[in-house]
Amino acid sequence: MVNAKQPAVYIMASAERATLYVGVTGWLKHRVWEHREGLVEGFTKEYGVKQLVWFELATDFPSAIAREKQIKKWNRAWKIELIENTNPQWRDLWGDLLD
Repeated sequence: MVNAKQPAVYIMASAERATLYVGVTGWLKHRVWEHREGLVEGFTKEYGVKQLVWFELATDFPSAIAREKQIKKWNRAWKIELIENTNPQWRDLWGDLLD
């Protein structure tokens, strides 16, 4: 994983098929670390959403933001399908960012 600024859309979960959070960032590794450590006030901290279960890198911020808005409008079943297409075991992908 590149440490340079890279637009990304991501989905965090509290557990398999549990509470989901969709976000966008330029520093995925740092942002996921903030969620995991409970440093981000609001929804993810309140509901214990700490597992990175899906992410997608984007070429630029406008396309990343557009993708985030698109996914946020989706119903829950579509979000679960998106996750399970690439991560059927709901593995926490945090370790993949540390490589």
